[in-house]
Amino acid sequence: RQPEPTATVVRRAASSDRAVETAIRGSSRAVRRMLDQAVKIAGSRAAVLIRGESGTGKELLARTIHDNSPRAGRAFVAVHCAALSPSLQESELFGHVKGAFTGADRPRVGRFEKADGGTLFLDEVGDISFETQTKLLRVLQDQTFERVGSTETIRVDVRIIAATHRDLEAMIREGRFREDLYYRLNVISLVCPPLRERRDDIFELALYFLRREAQQNGKPIVRLSDAAIEALRAYDWPGNVRELENAIQRAVILAEGDAIEVGDLPPEIVASGHRTGVSALRRRQPLPTRSMPIATPSRQHVPARTAQPDDAPIDDKLAAIERQHLLDALAQSGGNKSQAARLLGIPRSTLFSKLRRLGIE
Repeated sequence: RQPEPTATVVRRAASSDRAVETAIRGSSRAVRRMLDQAVKIAGSRAAVLIRGESGTGKELLARTIHDNSPRAGRAFVAVHCAALSPSLQESELFGHVKGAFTGADRPRVGRFEKADGGTLFLDEVGDISFETQTKLLRVLQDQTFERVGSTETIRVDVRIIAATHRDLEAMIREGRFREDLYYRLNVISLVCPPLRERRDDIFELALYFLRREAQQNGKPIVRLSDAAIEALRAYDWPGNVRELENAIQRAVILAEGDAIEVGDLPPEIVASGHRTGVSALRRRQPLPTRSMPIATPSRQHVPARTAQPDDAPIDDKLAAIERQHLLDALAQSGGNKSQAARLLGIPRSTLFSKLRRLGIE
């Protein structure tokens, strides 16, 4: 299993005006809301359950909670439960004594003891065996356990943060996850949004990964072409931030010159970029006509709509569709081009180039 995407630690202001120490990058509303919640719960001892798809940065969120808590100076111990076989889970979590089982030729300190005074992060907690869940429940209840093969009770002070991409409620109904353990873990619930729901962060994340990979590979790449940016924004990112990180790493290796071009991106992303004429425009979220008043801009800002005959060439039809989409965005924003670019989900420079190409002044 690959680790969650990493980034250098930065200082970011939460919406409550409290500073938060975090490695999470992005300034979208979804990320600001998530970080604000993380700051609020950081000082608590309560267990936290982080939900989210694979690659969304659940471990980074867990580290953010730890780094902004009174336990920040103590250990943060991560256990990737999906990578452990059921026979090894108890030994990994609780340790064992010499001779506890075949091959136990020396005692082992478990992750709970290593995290004493700090935070234990259980990634993919839904993959813990039913037998280990029973022992984990006891630790959550009274902070005590025994090493495998021992009767000596060990007491620890550990905060539990768990994460999963699984449907734990369905697993409870199927008898594969303990309901009492679920309620012990789910005292506070947080959600890491998928990248397709925070498209405003794609450019910022891509640029960060570009700079990091260019430096590590000794390449003079400093920017992304407009076509590459549009392709990144049009793609749905089933692998989330981790997939974006890998895509930029690949592009930096293949790129020539000072920019990543659309052809340097993986084929599935290139294909999404080729559909930006009609399909990508249709897949974008519609303009928020109900939540945003429509201004009536002057004619010098937004030209009148133009009709296109049915027998026009396909390129002219696509241009007409794109032109009308731009005009609608300008109408929604009252002629404000920066706001129109945000509505369309494209960089401001891209909007300006489209306006010039289509003769919209």
